[in-house]
Amino acid sequence: MGRKGIETLVGGFVLLGLAGLVFLALQAANLGASGGGATYQVQARFDNIGGLKPRAPVRVAGVTVGRVKSIGVDPATFQGVVKLDIEKAYNFPKDTAAKILTSGLLGDQYIGLEPGGDDANLAAGDTIAQTQSAVVLENLIGQFLTSRADTAGTAASGAKP
Repeated sequence: MGRKGIETLVGGFVLLGLAGLVFLALQAANLGASGGGATYQVQARFDNIGGLKPRAPVRVAGVTVGRVKSIGVDPATFQGVVKLDIEKAYNFPKDTAAKILTSGLLGDQYIGLEPGGDDANLAAGDTIAQTQSAVVLENLIGQFLTSRADTAGTAASGAKP
């Protein structure tokens, strides 16, 4: 094999390596092609969406059944409006609840669905009525510190709590 043949093989190998890196980067960033199946869109309103991002997974029992399509603000109520693309293979009852949950202690946020018991199912364009906003770690720490300061101040003044 001549010099040109070896250079061609090395160039092809480098291109395959770059293509592999691009593929891994897209998968890690959740930007790769999803299931590709047909979806229907529903929306949910939250008082606080925390760090939720578009393309975040929508999960039921740990299984991804959709993705967050978009996030906006309702100008009338100032609530976060999250549009969800759910795979058509999954039909959820109308009284399904949506929660913003976190993977691990400080991981990415996702939407967790808890199916209800209604006979009627969610349809395209419906709004999920029961929602629970994201738990913001900074707010929890602030509440804890405030309650500790209040109890310390009460104990220092000699009053019983």
